Amino acid sequence: MSAEAKSDAKKDEPKKDEPKKPLPPERDVVTHHEVTIGGRALRYRATASLVHLTDADDAPRAAVFVTSYVLLGTDGAPLAPETRPITFAFNGGPGSSSVWLHLGWMGPHRAGFPDPMHPPPAPYRLEANDDSVLPVTDLVFVDPVGTGYSRAIGEGKLDDYTSVKADVESMAELVRKWITRQQRWNSPKLLVGESFGGTRVAGLAAYLQDRGTMLNGVGLISAALDLAALEFQWGNDFPHVIYLPSYAAVAAYHGVTAPTDLDATLREARRLAIAEYGPALFAGNALDPATHAAMAAKLAAITGLSAKWIAQQGLRIDIARFTKELLRERGVVVGRLDARFLGHDVDAGAGEMQSDPSFSAPLGPYRALMGDYLRRVLKVEDDRDYEILNMKVNESWKWELPKGKSGGYVNVVGELRRAMLDNPHLRVMFANGLYDLATPFYANEHAAHHLGHEPHVRKNVREHTYPAGHMMYLHPPSRAQLTKDFEAFVAECMPAR
Repeated sequence: MSAEAKSDAKKDEPKKDEPKKPLPPERDVVTHHEVTIGGRALRYRATASLVHLTDADDAPRAAVFVTSYVLLGTDGAPLAPETRPITFAFNGGPGSSSVWLHLGWMGPHRAGFPDPMHPPPAPYRLEANDDSVLPVTDLVFVDPVGTGYSRAIGEGKLDDYTSVKADVESMAELVRKWITRQQRWNSPKLLVGESFGGTRVAGLAAYLQDRGTMLNGVGLISAALDLAALEFQWGNDFPHVIYLPSYAAVAAYHGVTAPTDLDATLREARRLAIAEYGPALFAGNALDPATHAAMAAKLAAITGLSAKWIAQQGLRIDIARFTKELLRERGVVVGRLDARFLGHDVDAGAGEMQSDPSFSAPLGPYRALMGDYLRRVLKVEDDRDYEILNMKVNESWKWELPKGKSGGYVNVVGELRRAMLDNPHLRVMFANGLYDLATPFYANEHAAHHLGHEPHVRKNVREHTYPAGHMMYLHPPSRAQLTKDFEAFVAECMPAR
C-alpha cells in the first residue's frame, strides 16, 4: 500500500477518543383536539412518538417516528380497547413517509385545495377532513426507517433496513411495541398499505400472525404485490399484458379513443390481453407477420397509439413510452401515478417520459402542510428534515425474495394467501385507481384472483376501483367513496356480537 493510500485509510479510521453522538431519546408529544366529521364532533388524542427499535442486546439501532390518533369518549377517556379497532397505515416508495395517507385520506385533517392537478401557490390550506376514517378506527401512521423523522441510530445503519425482509421485521417490532405500550393487544387490528406499502403489509400480515399477532383486516391501496407485473424489463412479457386495460382507460379519458361504453371497452381489453395479446408476445419472433400486423392494429384501436409505432416496438408498450407517446401531438405527457394529470418534459422529443406531473403537482403542498402541521398543531419540535420521499432509501433498496431465495421478482401474493389460510377470519380489501399507471388495476385484479379458491378466502376479499389514479383520494368523489367502502370493510372485520 502506498504512503498516500495508508494516509487515506488512516483518515477513515474512527478516533478512539471521539465522543459518540448521543441517541435521541424516545418521546411522546401528546395533544388533544376536537374536529367535526360528517356533522359529528369528535374529541381525540394525538401522539407524535419516537420509538426505539433495538437489537438482541436491547441496544437502540433505529428511532421510528409514529403519529397516532385515539378517539376519546364524552368523559375524555379512550374507548374500550376490545371494541375499538386500531389501523396501522403505511405508504410505499420504498422510501416514502406516511404523509400521503395521513394528510390525503385517513387522518382528521387533510391538505385542502380544489384542484390537485393545478394546486395554487402557498399558503396552502389544512382543513377538517370529512372523509377521515377516525370515526370507525383509531389510527397509527408509521414512517419507516429513513423516512419522515425516522433514522438509524447508535450502531444501526440505514442499510440494515433497506430490504423487504428487514423492513417487515422492523415494522413488526414497531407494531408489537406500540400495542404493548398502549395496551391494545386485545383490540381488533388492521393494516393499510399504499403502493409498496401493500408489499409491506402483505408480508407483515403473515409475519405478525406467525408470531401470534392475529389481524382482522388488510387494506391494499393501489398495492404493489407482484413486482413481475410492474417491471418492464427485456424478457418479461407480464407487464405488457397487465397494463393493457389501463392504457385503454387512459386513452378513453383523454379522448384519443371514443368508446360508447367504457366498461365494455375494459372488458374487451381484459379479454384481448389474456386471450390474444399474451400468446402473441409469448410467441416472440415465431409470430407470423400477418398475425403481428393484426395484433398491432387491435392494440392501436384500443390504446389510441399508432399501429406502425406499436409494430416498431415489437408489440411491447413500455409505460415510460406510453406516457410520452399517447399525447405527443399535443406536446404533453400524461402522469404515471395518475394519468389524468398532464405536464411537459424538458425534452419534448425524447422517447420516454422524463418527469411525472402527477407526483410533482401535490409534492409541494403536502411537504409544506406536513411541516406546518407537525410543528404548529402537533407541537413537534424537531429541526431535522422531515423526509417526504427519501430517494437514497429507494435507490439502495435490496429486492431479495423471502427466505433467502434469489433471482426473479418479489411476489407477496403467496404470503397474503398464507395469512388468509392461517386466519380464516382475515379480510382483505383492494382499492384500485382506474387511471393508475404505477400499479395498474388489472395487476391487483390478477393478485386478488390468485389468493385461492377456498370459499372463505373468496368470501373475505373485497375489490373496488375508482375513477382516479394511484392516490385516488386526490379525487374528491373517489375519496368519499373510498371512505364509505373502508368503513363498511372495518364493520365487516369486527366480530359479530
